Amino acid sequence: MDNARAVVTARGAARWRGGHPWIYRSDVRGAPDAPAGAVRVEEANGRRVGMALWSPTSQISLRMLTREQRSIDAAFWRERIERAVAYRALLAPDADAYRMVHAEADGLPSLVVDRYGDYLSVQLLSAGLEAYREEILAALVDAVRPKGVVARNDVPVRAHEELPREVEVLHGEVPSVIEVREGAVRYLVELREGQKTGAFLDQRENRRLAAALSRGRALDCFSYHGSFALHLATGAREVVAVDSSAPALARGQENARLNGFDNVRALEANAFDYLRAGDDAGERWDVIVVDPPAFAKDRRSLDAALRGYKELNLRAMRMLEPGGHLLTFSCSHHVDDESFVAMLTSAATDSGRPMRLLRRLGQAPDHPAVLQIPESSYLKGALLEAA
Repeated sequence: MDNARAVVTARGAARWRGGHPWIYRSDVRGAPDAPAGAVRVEEANGRRVGMALWSPTSQISLRMLTREQRSIDAAFWRERIERAVAYRALLAPDADAYRMVHAEADGLPSLVVDRYGDYLSVQLLSAGLEAYREEILAALVDAVRPKGVVARNDVPVRAHEELPREVEVLHGEVPSVIEVREGAVRYLVELREGQKTGAFLDQRENRRLAAALSRGRALDCFSYHGSFALHLATGAREVVAVDSSAPALARGQENARLNGFDNVRALEANAFDYLRAGDDAGERWDVIVVDPPAFAKDRRSLDAALRGYKELNLRAMRMLEPGGHLLTFSCSHHVDDESFVAMLTSAATDSGRPMRLLRRLGQAPDHPAVLQIPESSYLKGALLEAA
């Protein structure tokens, strides 16, 4: 496959030379006569661009790997994966659950690998990458010697690549549920059925910040399995965890018992309705966390998403005690930093009280962001204090 050639426009080549690895179908002038895998990329004038993963059916036709003209073989995958593992070793996260490979940001387009204790949960998100499944798996096993590796390839994006959506164990044995540690907090992870690869690891540092601020009455909206609620429980007198999913709340309560917390109360409710009712009733909280799912799945839904985020934050701001803290987030890539802060400013104005912006928040450093790849920087957050 390395000998197959794709010819791209000057615009597509310039995008890669500027630091972004995606070349779209509209910039492919000569498609490779080859199945999904690695191909050489050139401009029409014969100028070499590099090597890329080729996905015949995807709008993202080429995912650039390297500017070098080299074979994309087992040694290539081993080098890239060892580099990603070494970076996490330098970070030394106080946790045994963290992201080990963050796709494009680690020079491994469409590959996600999360480590949960002795196990790995992986996602292969493009047809070009899927062609190297065995080489990637061998490199991961050699690099970290996991007891088991599960592929969480049950995500919608694989449909665009004409790949099956499935969950399968690729190596060793993988239990349905395992226990992991995040600082002083322990929690259970469903490796085969949980959200994402099993848990939301990108919020790890923000959860530790919530623990440092926790006191009095604390509210965790969109709590899921209670990750924020557990950290809030280390310092708060009372924590209410709100989510619309009864099974998610049940797992959150199990996690609370695992840590010996008796100050966490689960409440099944729509967070919008709960915040609106609490605001109308004059409820007051010392700390509130608002961490909703992605509202903006595409640019067409951006305006509606921003209205939803504003409604949540406006209600939360009104319910804070003087000196109370709000940790609020958006994981929608299409909501950029400027739009997120503008939404918070509008909500603060309508709340009728001054809100201090103490800190901008984002994803944990094991989810690195590359400046030239805006898609790699998706989590926006802020720590606010009510005057």
